[in-house]
Amino acid sequence: MATGKFLFTSESVSMGHPDKLADQISDGVLDAFLTQDPNSRVACETMVTTGVSILAGEITSQGVVDYQDVVRGVIRDVGYTDDNMGICADTCAVMVSIDRQSPDIAQGVNDDAASGKDIGAGDQGLMFGFACNDTPELMPLPIAVSHRILNRLTDARKVNDVDWLRPDSKSQVTIEYDGDQPLRVDTVVVSTQHAPQVSQDEIHNYVVDKIVKPCLPSDLDCSNITYHINPTGRFVIGGPHGDCGLTGRKIIVDTYGGWGRHGGGAFSGKDSTKVDRSAAYMARHVAKNIVAAELADRCEVQLAYAIGVADPVSINVDTFGSGKIEDARICEIVREIFPLSPRGIIDYLDLRRPIFRKTAAGGHFGRSEPEFTWESTESAEKLTAAASAGASAG
Repeated sequence: MATGKFLFTSESVSMGHPDKLADQISDGVLDAFLTQDPNSRVACETMVTTGVSILAGEITSQGVVDYQDVVRGVIRDVGYTDDNMGICADTCAVMVSIDRQSPDIAQGVNDDAASGKDIGAGDQGLMFGFACNDTPELMPLPIAVSHRILNRLTDARKVNDVDWLRPDSKSQVTIEYDGDQPLRVDTVVVSTQHAPQVSQDEIHNYVVDKIVKPCLPSDLDCSNITYHINPTGRFVIGGPHGDCGLTGRKIIVDTYGGWGRHGGGAFSGKDSTKVDRSAAYMARHVAKNIVAAELADRCEVQLAYAIGVADPVSINVDTFGSGKIEDARICEIVREIFPLSPRGIIDYLDLRRPIFRKTAAGGHFGRSEPEFTWESTESAEKLTAAASAGASAG
């Protein structure tokens, strides 16, 4: 467990950030295929830049998708509807270079009832899930507050609370801790794209008073926060016009803001045979239920897989000294309760539905929407019972 006072910072980015726009397009394509064929194999990458969106990847499906329609629909929903923003849903070019999934990969992933082979992992790799009792959603506080700020800013833009907000924005929150206990909010950074006519003072006052302050934790010291609002002084050129966007470049924003470890694999654009995505969701689910069961104050779960093999090659649980029982015993209980093969995870979390575009903005974890099945704590009671039974037997 951490000791002494220290500062920790996490950031979030909005749905209009170029990398997040790319993620949403990739997951929009995934959802379009899953709507027609729940067994679609999808690995879709997107690049967006001034006036153009480029799709590439490998897809095998019985579905037939109008890529142009999907891409333009996502760009329109995010808010890029004017050529003056550098990319417009109605006028941008859409380029597509999609192949079928490699048969070498498919033969390892496909199940075979005749031989008894189950669905194999779509790749090798390691995945982490994390949870802690910093917040009601059992997420680290810095990333939770960063998401709240951008969610509120996005809502304000969509209802046209002011007429100068534009889709691209970022937030960053620094929390002072004493050990594992958050004490105060030290620094808040917000950069938001805006129309050219608005003054820096108006942006600063609106963002601090109307957006940030309502999102700050009421139980922390917020009396001496350092604010950096659009610190360059101007943010008119943004989105894909300001920076090229690519799928999978915001994996820390997608997860725990750097507090928990990350295995390195991105989520968006991948169907759930890809354990980069599905096993990371399951690891979060397991960690969250362990904390919800009060078996630990914070918990990190690692899963690892070999391509084409159904069962994980390793499972590890680390409670950072906060566990109420031994980590090794928690790991045994996890193996007993949770299905951890690709098929087991897909069925348990119901991951063959077209639910993924929503995950591609605002973080994949700490959400309350019913589609986010990995956020359920329904297994907490089973964990508690198993831990109690083990203690009684001992």
